[in-house]
Amino acid sequence: MKHLVLSTLTLSAVVLSGGLPTAHAQTAPAAKPALACPAVLNHSFPRLQDEKPQNLCQYAGKVVLVVNTASKCGFTPQYEGLEALHSKYGAQGLVVLGFPSGDFGGQELNDSKAIADFCFNTYGVKFPMFAKSSVKGASANPLFVQLAQSTGKAPGWNFHKYLIGRDGRPLGSYDSNVLPTGAPMVAQIEKALAAR
Repeated sequence: MKHLVLSTLTLSAVVLSGGLPTAHAQTAPAAKPALACPAVLNHSFPRLQDEKPQNLCQYAGKVVLVVNTASKCGFTPQYEGLEALHSKYGAQGLVVLGFPSGDFGGQELNDSKAIADFCFNTYGVKFPMFAKSSVKGASANPLFVQLAQSTGKAPGWNFHKYLIGRDGRPLGSYDSNVLPTGAPMVAQIEKALAAR
């Protein structure tokens, strides 16, 4: 009888303390925490194709290559290399973001549809492109202002590139003559993709 009383008391203590889950109790899976949006990506810009606002926070945790583009420039064939990077490394976490601009020699078309058609029909561009904006001086869009400040280098011409790491920190600034698929650029991208 003593043994039965002790067992009952022990069981009561366990149940009161929240122990011994019942057959119906289930533990909910832990919610995956949302990635914090780094300051450099905390901007929205209209998408080139339809001018629908796109928040760059959707790229948090990715390696981001930001490029100011133009349709009528000697560097315009770099679209091909940028698309090759997007295609090859996209599944590993790289995203290329194109920002058309007429700041340098007025070498960008004025109409968004014309720019979009040119990019897709001429170079098969599928990476995200945004509406035409300024990338230098007082009227520069806020992303380029921030990138120029953090790297100490504003774009000097079309197809200037900025590489941003998964943690949202700018890793480098690359002049127009640095080819997207050249060994130095690819090495930096692969290093950034390997970082966790």
